[in-house]
Amino acid sequence: MADYDAQPGRITPPEPELSHAQLEAHDDDLQAGLSGVATIVSGALGVDDLLGVVADFAAQAIPGADGAGVTVIDASTSARKPLAWAATAQFVREIDIVQYENLHEGPCVTCMETRRPAVSGSLGSDRRWPHFGGTVARMGVHSALSLPLLVDDDVIGAINSYAYARDAFGDHAVQLGSQFAGPAAVSVHNAKLLTDAQHRTEQLKRALDSRTVIDQAIGIVRSRSGCSAEEAFDRLTRMSQGDNVKLRVVAEQLVDEAVKRARARRQVQ
Repeated sequence: MADYDAQPGRITPPEPELSHAQLEAHDDDLQAGLSGVATIVSGALGVDDLLGVVADFAAQAIPGADGAGVTVIDASTSARKPLAWAATAQFVREIDIVQYENLHEGPCVTCMETRRPAVSGSLGSDRRWPHFGGTVARMGVHSALSLPLLVDDDVIGAINSYAYARDAFGDHAVQLGSQFAGPAAVSVHNAKLLTDAQHRTEQLKRALDSRTVIDQAIGIVRSRSGCSAEEAFDRLTRMSQGDNVKLRVVAEQLVDEAVKRARARRQVQ
């Protein structure tokens, strides 16, 4: 039996016995999803696009799902605030907005707190999320399966599956979903690490580019006034503050002006 947090107080009907062909089909869907997330090249996709791809594979791998979503959180804080999420269908996106932005309660929030899958077969009567459950049930969605994404024992996000039918997710769905969630968590984590590294590299490059043009502007001011580097930098800073313009922009303008003057003198000669 799969290990998960079921809806308290709800007696669910026994799962129908699946035929050999159905089990094989579910296993094929799972393997396709696992192969898909394993071959994702993180550098080729941004985090948002990658989450969308993983959500598509999750909807395929988890039997009974009418839609799925994947969420990444800021693991550096205890608030578990979503940084990004993607959904396979509009109704899933609407549910996520209710869960993350409006009510701050729901199966995804709970599964990340408990670090265990959370299952509900009748959201409208699930006392764990009295506001969320009623809202989603009025949208015609009655079942939910949320799986935490764990990497090295750290929660980095969650996979959320939803179904219009009641009691859509039983032991079998939780088992397959959990098998999918492990590799999916690694792919999402690696993509986020790569994206963060690329952002830091871009920021460093911009900082170096800015430093270069500022140094050039300092040299121009010194050549014109005979002041020290510190005095030239102070002049640029005062110009930046007085014009309410970034220091880099002031430096670029000064360098461009000096280049134009030099070219004009060259043409006269």
